[in-house]
Amino acid sequence: MKYKIFNYIAVFFSLAVVTTSCVDDEDLTQLDPNNDAVDSFWKTDQDALEGINAVYGSLLTDGTYMRSTPLLLDAKADDSRTNSPWPSMYNVGHFNSNVADAAIYGWAFETYYQGIYRANQVLTNVPDIQFENEALKNRILGQAYFLRGLYLFHAVNMFKNVPIPLDVEVYHPQKSNEEGWAQVIADFKTAAELLPNSYVGVTGPDAGQKGRATKGAALGYLGKAYLFTKDFTNARTTFKQVIDLGVYSLVSNYRDNFTTANENNSESLFEVQFSRDAGGVDLGWGGAPASGWGKTSARAITYAPRAFGWTDVQPTWALFNEFQEEKTKTGDVDPRLDATIFYNKPGTKLYGRDFAAFYASSPGDLNDLFCRKYQNSDGEFADEYDWRSGINERLLRYADILLMYAETLNETGDTPGAYAYIQMVRNRVNLPDLSVTKPGMNQDQMREQIGHERFLEFPLEGHRFDDIRRWGWLQNPTKLAWLKTRDAEFNSYTAGREYFPIPQLEMDNNPGTKQNDSY
Repeated sequence: MKYKIFNYIAVFFSLAVVTTSCVDDEDLTQLDPNNDAVDSFWKTDQDALEGINAVYGSLLTDGTYMRSTPLLLDAKADDSRTNSPWPSMYNVGHFNSNVADAAIYGWAFETYYQGIYRANQVLTNVPDIQFENEALKNRILGQAYFLRGLYLFHAVNMFKNVPIPLDVEVYHPQKSNEEGWAQVIADFKTAAELLPNSYVGVTGPDAGQKGRATKGAALGYLGKAYLFTKDFTNARTTFKQVIDLGVYSLVSNYRDNFTTANENNSESLFEVQFSRDAGGVDLGWGGAPASGWGKTSARAITYAPRAFGWTDVQPTWALFNEFQEEKTKTGDVDPRLDATIFYNKPGTKLYGRDFAAFYASSPGDLNDLFCRKYQNSDGEFADEYDWRSGINERLLRYADILLMYAETLNETGDTPGAYAYIQMVRNRVNLPDLSVTKPGMNQDQMREQIGHERFLEFPLEGHRFDDIRRWGWLQNPTKLAWLKTRDAEFNSYTAGREYFPIPQLEMDNNPGTKQNDSY
């Protein structure tokens, strides 16, 4: 069962200590009966497995992929816009997050470090546990390195200069962005050495379980970290390793990457596991997990079309229009458009309702654009108001590996070689052969083409703003002016706002921490 790894999310590793200013008595130190104390845990391989499962648990709360992290990754890009009535959410998309109000970005920061702390407990304690199955021990350690790398990847990528905890001490000094990326790379390297290609065929309690980190996931994120730091040679080598594993392939139906119909498919390198059926109905807003928590996502209600959810995030017209620029081989519109966006197209249905009929009395909505990706909108549910989406969040797809590999080929002087890997992604949606329609592109032209290909393949998946930032478009006056014509939210951008502020709580509790520029 893919949800097996979350059966022990409520495992915690802390002592509840009762103190007063007047009493100093060892008898006041009590064990919380709901938690395992540190000194009585970490004895068996089962403890180790429960410990690593708890590290995955930090992916499920509001600060991470239940809601906040997708918002932080999507809202600033030119494929999305937000007119949320909630100022904290509105401000994310308008480059105006408030240092005095850490809602959303601060929750993410906190949860990344919760996940890092849990991973460090595994990495500190599991090496001393005697396992009957050494391969299981390596898999658990590999997952801990991967997850620490993933949480730190987000922290470094979104907050720039952050602490880099490698132990279970409370305080760690702020480090440079370069030091952060170096640790991310080190963690993914180690993870790739320890993890299996899959959990099919392994022996142990994790045998056959879906959702656990694999060698391909670690290599994919390692390549991505190299790419983000402009180490194109190592990125190229690493992405080729993923391709050569022979494990991954594109699914034939693009939309299968964003519904419950085909989760953990051949295209998925890593995804966060959500389920309506995993037990519990309470939303995981944060803090200590409780037995009533569900394993569900609030992304769907947050992004949902008007009257089916909150409509806090919508696609841009720039995205809609770019889908019109090139027809398929049969003269049709790129099918990724309809998989990504709801709009007034004859026959379009959402949640069992006809789009045109439902919005007939509201011209603004009738002529607007709404998100379709990650929506439970095929008729099984009436709306998203129960806040309980079971759609897995796909963090890394094979299509991304192919296009990032093409990018590294172009950046290392093999522009002609990039064509084949771009075409693999285009073939799925029946687009013409790029080597015929645009032959002989030079490096700069290919860079622009890759930007276009990535824009249409990954909208509303948390990649676009990362691309904008790492390509230096915000520092390029021509590109920034172009972005402003596509998405008015870029008019609010000022230098330094490509990163979020360091939360004030971190500034207060960690002396010496410096705030990011422009905040």
